Amino acid sequence: MTVVVTGASGHIGLNLVRALVAEKRSVRAVVHHNHQVLDGLGVEIVTGDVTDMASLPRALEGADVVYHLAGVISLLRNEWPLVEKINIQGTRNVIEACRSSHVKRLVHFSSIHAINPEPLDVPVDENHPLIQGHRYPPYDLSKAEAQREIRKAVAAGLNAVVVNPTGVFGPYDYQPSFFGTALLMMANGQMPALIDGGFDWVDARDVAQGAILAEQKAPSGSEYLLSGHWVSMREIGAVMQEISGSSIPGFVCPMPVARFGAPFVTAYSRIFKKRPIFTSVSLNALRSNRNISHEKATRELGYQPRPFKETLTDTMKWFAQNGNLKCRLK
Repeated sequence: MTVVVTGASGHIGLNLVRALVAEKRSVRAVVHHNHQVLDGLGVEIVTGDVTDMASLPRALEGADVVYHLAGVISLLRNEWPLVEKINIQGTRNVIEACRSSHVKRLVHFSSIHAINPEPLDVPVDENHPLIQGHRYPPYDLSKAEAQREIRKAVAAGLNAVVVNPTGVFGPYDYQPSFFGTALLMMANGQMPALIDGGFDWVDARDVAQGAILAEQKAPSGSEYLLSGHWVSMREIGAVMQEISGSSIPGFVCPMPVARFGAPFVTAYSRIFKKRPIFTSVSLNALRSNRNISHEKATRELGYQPRPFKETLTDTMKWFAQNGNLKCRLK
């Protein structure tokens, strides 16, 4: 049985491919760029672009299962054309390709950001509606719209399930991700202050396993929140200091001050051609709902996220092995 993974060279994609290979599955990795990170894993590598419909029939030929991860993450408010093209139209293309290739099951990776977190004092679960309206960032809206496309396809007969991870981190973060970059800044003494906020963080390996469980167990049309643990930036700093010995900033910047400075930090990053990490979008996320429930995934799939400290330790060990750390871990 052939399993196709779009976005296979991304952070979650790499962890998913490794998990599938460990289960002795026959994996075809669809990549747009950077296939080198997949070398040596024993998978078939195919060049493909979800925005190019003509490239998808060959990529999905003979596939029984497709995991759709290809997408772009944005922390800016001016990138709607980019996220619309890749996250929404790309998902429509994958749906159509699955139909024409007679794929038996599609597993779509959405995001916690597609789901309305309000009211903030009520736990977020699968019954919460998808977001809509221009007050939300482009990336969040694109993931919500893509999830609606999956729902339409299911209603029309496509066998598909959806997983909504929270803030993902973990090993095999080659790019690195936005949160991975923040962790490296923290460990390498490049972060002048911590932010007064936090988020629900989940191990990329647990997300991969949760998606595999959904593929194998879930009825068509099912949607699952794959959350982990809400941890503040202050607490992350304390654990980082414990495992690395790094000198973590003692100053915790109040959120109003951070929000005031965010436009200047974003402008600075653009001038020096760096990816902005702390933008108005990411700061709003750090003030969002603290209680993201994975009770449905645990009950129906057996999903169990590992402890936060274990993931952070494994992540920093992986960064150290790949030469990203200036300090030595304890």
